[in-house]
Amino acid sequence: MVGFERQVLKNGLRVIVHRDSSTPLAAVNVLYDVGARDENPDRTGFAHLFEHLMFEGSVNIPDFDTRLQDAGGENNAFTTNDLTNYYETLPAQNLETAFWLESDRMLSLAFSEEKLAVQKNVVIEEFRQSYLNQPYGDVWMLLRPLAYQRHPYMWPTIGKDITHIRDASMEDVKHFFKKFYHPGNAILTVSGNVEPDDVFMLAEKWFGDIPPGEPYIRNLPQEPVQTKTRYLKAEREVPFDQIFMAFPCCGRAEEAFHATDLLSDLLSNGGSSRLVQHLVKGKRILSEVNAYLTGSLDPGLFIVTGKLHEETSMEEAKEALLAELEVLKHEPVGERELQKVKNKAESSHIYSESNALAKAINLAYYELLGDPGMLDHQPELYFLQDSLRLQETAQELFHPGKASVLEYYSMKSGEQ
Repeated sequence: MVGFERQVLKNGLRVIVHRDSSTPLAAVNVLYDVGARDENPDRTGFAHLFEHLMFEGSVNIPDFDTRLQDAGGENNAFTTNDLTNYYETLPAQNLETAFWLESDRMLSLAFSEEKLAVQKNVVIEEFRQSYLNQPYGDVWMLLRPLAYQRHPYMWPTIGKDITHIRDASMEDVKHFFKKFYHPGNAILTVSGNVEPDDVFMLAEKWFGDIPPGEPYIRNLPQEPVQTKTRYLKAEREVPFDQIFMAFPCCGRAEEAFHATDLLSDLLSNGGSSRLVQHLVKGKRILSEVNAYLTGSLDPGLFIVTGKLHEETSMEEAKEALLAELEVLKHEPVGERELQKVKNKAESSHIYSESNALAKAINLAYYELLGDPGMLDHQPELYFLQDSLRLQETAQELFHPGKASVLEYYSMKSGEQ
């Protein structure tokens, strides 16, 4: 159990503390409720750009990393389509250093044309190396706009066009910062060998005077119901053909999430999973398979993908994958197989709580979902699912007419 105490400062900053006396460390996590979905369609990639800019120093602390390292700490950050997350771990007795650093960059990030130019170049190079010049690197740049016609999930966190970052002005960047990076749009969590009262005192001391910022009312365009299969073909210099099938599915906080997640585990989690047993080891149609869901806050995608053997046609691979999904729609999952994936889900959850940083990040995430206490109830929500529920969920999910199919060909195959 991850017990916690929670307070909200007058400026809207939500503060959550978990005391863990088994570690000498403390983890400090600041989650900003802004991701790629909140970007201007003509200025994408900004949330990810700020993942870099926030380490460029603030007005009173020019060198973020050095000051944290002097206190024995380390840090990092990540961005998704839903959120941006910054975190540090450091010796618990040096906890206040993290508050000093995080509060100063929330209050007064040090902007300059030189720093902006440096980080724009870093992001543009990352765009080229990870998405344009890497085998299969542009898959999500192709699949997202195929599956999403209106919702901003249609672009990846790196952005949909390299020119959006290249042409970003200082005024654009400052406007984005002012809109999203303030206490009213943030969640601060601390986990480790700390006393909650001390943490709340430090939160008030370092964050209490920061202006709350204007409330952000999220009003994103909703994705219309998909009524027919969408296809896209791509040809690239990759070693093997690969197929990607995306089905619209629920959002992370919806009731169907846990049944949907178990379906993905049934299909591809481990060597005894269905797709591996039937299509990789059995029929040898595919060399690799995977099934997973994006787990996004707004309605997401259930992805089924397979890497083809040279003698396998794209049509054969697609039919084989759809046939496996049809089985889930029409045949109840056996109790033993269902218990196996439930056990794996429980193990995964326990592992996710294995250290102070993981708990700090998870508490912030469930606070964003609406209730940090839900962190402790995830295993029981998986164990509540039965074979009938999974079958009903599969029937909702796997309509071939709702699939978006990306056929990704190797240039050497010449099968298009």
